[in-house]
Amino acid sequence: MESQDGDRRDQARAISDAMTRLHHEYYGRGPTNVRTVIGHDHVISFLDDLYTPSERTLLEGGEVEAVRETRLAFQRVMESRFRDAVEEASGRKVRAFLSQVTFDPDISVEIFVLERDKADPAPEGIG
Repeated sequence: MESQDGDRRDQARAISDAMTRLHHEYYGRGPTNVRTVIGHDHVISFLDDLYTPSERTLLEGGEVEAVRETRLAFQRVMESRFRDAVEEASGRKVRAFLSQVTFDPDISVEIFVLERDKADPAPEGIG
């Protein structure tokens, strides 16, 4: 069990690093903190403090929807890169990708639903 926990920690660290790197590379600025949690059939990355100075200016000017739409468009364009990073780190195929942004607090959440690992039975109570 401890080996599995260590593997998940290493995978979570690799995914967090990839999310940070991809944001830096494609947005010009990455989040100041990324925390990734890996469950039985999902990966969730929480990205804190990710908005660029221009996005912050728009937010201060009340252009919340413009920033939201731009961020969500970015996530759609980046989906294959995000999926690839999770699949490489986890060794499992991503079935679905969901993304959401909030502004107060300044957090983005990336959710990856994984295909079932046939070698790992579902936890009790999950079908």
